[in-house]
Amino acid sequence: MPDISKKKIFYPLNDAFRHYLRLYDREIKLPISYEALKYYDNSISLYDKEGKDTLWETVFYPQYLMPQIHKGLKRTYSILKAGGDRAAEEHLDIERIDFCTFGNSHPFRIRVVNTYNEVYDYFYVKIADASRIYGLELEHILSPYWINFLVDRNTLIEEHIAGVPGDQFILHWMNRPEFNPTRIAKEFVKFNERCFVRLLGDMRSYNFVFDITPDFDDVQFRIRGIDFDQQFYEGKKALYMPQFFKENRPFVELVLRQLNAEVVRQYQQEERALIARRIKAHRHRIKDLRDVIMTDNVSTPEKIRQLGSELAHHYDDQVFARCRTMGEIIERSLKRLLVKSLKNS
Repeated sequence: MPDISKKKIFYPLNDAFRHYLRLYDREIKLPISYEALKYYDNSISLYDKEGKDTLWETVFYPQYLMPQIHKGLKRTYSILKAGGDRAAEEHLDIERIDFCTFGNSHPFRIRVVNTYNEVYDYFYVKIADASRIYGLELEHILSPYWINFLVDRNTLIEEHIAGVPGDQFILHWMNRPEFNPTRIAKEFVKFNERCFVRLLGDMRSYNFVFDITPDFDDVQFRIRGIDFDQQFYEGKKALYMPQFFKENRPFVELVLRQLNAEVVRQYQQEERALIARRIKAHRHRIKDLRDVIMTDNVSTPEKIRQLGSELAHHYDDQVFARCRTMGEIIERSLKRLLVKSLKNS
């Protein structure tokens, strides 16, 4: 298994990135901040339905802070989900605020309930780390899914990405007789390729979810990443390939059983072609983002050199070895897709 840095460095957003986020309506003034949520005075461990510790804590605030915090969170949710329509806030209730003590980002998870019908939803309040926000934005542009998030100074607001966590899918869903194992294997190959092309790291099974959709004659699967902290940060090539994590071994074994090498290559090429089309469709936005990433500092010189060297060897392309920023590396990775797409068109 490849080694992940024990403590990832948090990188602040520079002025150019903030200008980009404002241009595309990602950065706006918000009524709540990550800092404000830190002032809780009590907490209890949160357990799942089977009585296991989730490593989340439900936090509680002093009575004099509660109305202000809940009002700010409801307003933030309506901005995120309803374009700021205040009418929706009248029947919203903040049922629970959880804090995660595990991992790098230490997020707050907010459970919002519609008092009319008891339907609930979640959103997250996190520290605005540049690496993570680059990951969210690249996911929005290059994946099959759109991502909804907002930034205000040091605060990042993220919508909840629904699905079955990959580790739970392995335990309780993967071997269901009504599921076609070949479709699961196909989706893992495509997800693996998508992560590698856009350099999204640390996609262990608990960092992605399965979106399961019944079709008229079968069940379709899509894998969605839910943790973007390791967007082009690490130096080892293998960290951007989910196939190399021990937690994902059941998916790798399924691919080996269900797909031959020729079919695997076909699915890899299909995914690369789809990414190339998305780049073309969003070429102006991609150019604006590229201009920001190219000069930003979101990793260490040692990791940049290592990744550039390993990708140069992998692709037999020495341009990677000459890259001096992670932005230059991701630009080269995406440019290779476009060049091949143009040759095949």
